[in-house]
Amino acid sequence: MNRLLVTLLAALTLSLGAQAREITDMAGRHVVIPDRIERVFGAAPPLNVLLHAVAPETMLGLSFPVPPEARPYFPERLRGLPVVGGVFGMGQQMNPESVLMQKPDVALAWKSPFIDQARIESAFARIGLPVVFVQLDTTAEWPAALRFTGRLLGHEAKAEEEARAVEQVLARVGKVVNAVPEAQRPRVYYAEGPDGLATDCHRSFHTEAIELAGGYNVFRCEPKDHMGMERVSIEQVLAFAPDIIIAQDRNFVASVGKDARWRGVKAVQAGRVLVVPRWPHNWIDRPPSIMRVLGIQWLANQFYPQAYPFELRRETREFYQRFLGVSLSDAEIDALFR
Repeated sequence: MNRLLVTLLAALTLSLGAQAREITDMAGRHVVIPDRIERVFGAAPPLNVLLHAVAPETMLGLSFPVPPEARPYFPERLRGLPVVGGVFGMGQQMNPESVLMQKPDVALAWKSPFIDQARIESAFARIGLPVVFVQLDTTAEWPAALRFTGRLLGHEAKAEEEARAVEQVLARVGKVVNAVPEAQRPRVYYAEGPDGLATDCHRSFHTEAIELAGGYNVFRCEPKDHMGMERVSIEQVLAFAPDIIIAQDRNFVASVGKDARWRGVKAVQAGRVLVVPRWPHNWIDRPPSIMRVLGIQWLANQFYPQAYPFELRRETREFYQRFLGVSLSDAEIDALFR
């Protein structure tokens, strides 16, 4: 540990000693944190989205840089934040000195059965930064995560409003989906990667939005690990006979209709290949986040347009304003789907 890191660690320790309180985090751990929290390090992309929704003014950095095309979808302050990485998920790996240079009061970490909690605790213990675990793998866990973070950071009213909005959407979509027998649900293939031949199991949290919206994920299996993106063959996709393809890669969507290998796929023949909006955070996956609340409504409308009407521009504009603090023009909303 070099001299700079030792100096920063000492300063952090002194500041923590001034006023402190003990909380129980969502992993059941007792954690001593500063009584007043002003600067927070989100240690993985889902935590950045959580902070963006609840207390963006506390964010001290991002897991990955904001590309030019994404800038209109971020509040001005967040666009200029440094990239400090994280300890799990997409984006660059955390540099302890870079994090401490931002003078954090606390770190938020991702609680998940697939994540080595002890390794993350050790990483932050080495730099003397208190770490609080938050559970938010599934959309159903987000209301509790919002309320917990609101209490932690002194934004209870805002977090409660957001949590109730999530619960209301889940109830509304669930009512429509529960009325449709599984055999009558659209068969959906989730295409990932530049060739569309990576996908995720129906039991994976990566594909949760498809199932919540009433789609039948044709890749029926248990996930092997947290990262997913399991390889399949074009022959498997043909046999899946999907009614709809949900794709992450825009180049794949643009070229799939011209690819002889894919022309025999039912969804391609029907022109039902949808690209997932991804700014400022992906609507359904990578990272799993509160954006799924908007994503499942968009998908439910695609799957059941009569049963679940959805005014795309209005609902998108209202969601971005409420949860993300940005006002979008019609052109900016339309650009999300290109």
